[in-house]
Amino acid sequence: MVNQMSGETVLVVEDEILIRFDIVDALTDAGFIVLEAGNVAEAVAILGATPDIRAVFTDVDMPGAENGLDLAQKVHASRPPVAVLVTSGHRRVTEADLPEDGRFLPKPYRPSQVIANLNEMVRAA
Repeated sequence: MVNQMSGETVLVVEDEILIRFDIVDALTDAGFIVLEAGNVAEAVAILGATPDIRAVFTDVDMPGAENGLDLAQKVHASRPPVAVLVTSGHRRVTEADLPEDGRFLPKPYRPSQVIANLNEMVRAA
């Protein structure tokens, strides 16, 4: 059983709609308040309008000029306390690719892995 969070806000950034729906449902069931974006531009707009976001869970490969690694660096530069968890099924991401304290979780992942990582990261922040 994964410990549940009490109302922490997480932004999920994923362009594959079915994958996004699945993880949003799992995070909501685990007690997170979940916001959604389908690309980096949407995510940046949501981050700018929502000061209480505690974590971002983003895929690397997305449509548009910027990818999830670009977003991870932007989040860290503008809001260092926000936890950043990055995922990809196509790229190998190293620690050097991530912002300080960022984490990588390869696809396919289990929702429980995402929940456990976010719980741990938010508590540490």
